[in-house]
Amino acid sequence: MTEFTWKYTGQAPIKVRTFIMSYGITRTLLKKIKYHGGKTLVNGEASLVNRMLQTGDTVKVVLPPEPENDHVGVSNVPIEIVHEDPNFLVVNKPYGVASVPAHDHVDSLVNRVKGYYQRQGYANQKIHIVTRLDKDTSGLVIFAKHHFAHSVLDKQLKDRTIQKTYLAIVAGRISMPHFEIYLPIGRADDSFVKRQVVDSGKMSVTEAWTVRRLAKQTLLKVRLHTGRTHQIRVHMAAIGHPLIGDWLYNSDDHSMTRQALHCAELTFYDPFAGRLLHCEARLPEDMQSYINLHKL
Repeated sequence: MTEFTWKYTGQAPIKVRTFIMSYGITRTLLKKIKYHGGKTLVNGEASLVNRMLQTGDTVKVVLPPEPENDHVGVSNVPIEIVHEDPNFLVVNKPYGVASVPAHDHVDSLVNRVKGYYQRQGYANQKIHIVTRLDKDTSGLVIFAKHHFAHSVLDKQLKDRTIQKTYLAIVAGRISMPHFEIYLPIGRADDSFVKRQVVDSGKMSVTEAWTVRRLAKQTLLKVRLHTGRTHQIRVHMAAIGHPLIGDWLYNSDDHSMTRQALHCAELTFYDPFAGRLLHCEARLPEDMQSYINLHKL
């Protein structure tokens, strides 16, 4: 089982519940600990969470086991692990693979991670995917290895403190070294999937830096300051520089078999280690080959 231990160093008495929630334990997780096989101990003895802690008391939280979800199939296709520790798994997703399973197939990244967990024999078999990428976007995806880790990263997602950096190849040569796009994005009237810049949409902010100018294209580093569906693809198309190979927003371009978009860097705070965790994933072969073919 996964467990965590903290020592109370405050001067005033405080409830166990208040103390452990300050570390990111949610009310939902408290209920799971109480009713599904977890434990809360103070100085080695089982304790209720309304007990008052004194200076120097030690609190241990033992998380309940998390069995597999029988509705999620298993894929034994190998995954490329960029980082793994007892709490987090960061995987480099290839393009052409969905992040989560659809009802008609079982070879998404989630299915592959489930296969990996089973081969490793982990006590926790539930798959907690934290960040996602479009099927034809490659790059880094974060998984939490237990409910507690998922909770703390969910809060970071809401607070927008998880930093994701993308590399994108766009049509046209962009002269500006750095620029920002402030345009609202909403659903297209004629499509369930497609998005568009529309006054009634939600304000969206994209920041980009020119990395390299190619013959008739530009390699950009891109960061999102909001998290709208297809945001990079929509914004770049709206300013006249759609992504190379983007079948939805640049349908006349067939020079790549998918949109040239890759999540190359991820940075988030690991509260269990007390440090920022930074991960990088190399540019995939298809994008690198395109750059080599179209360089000046």
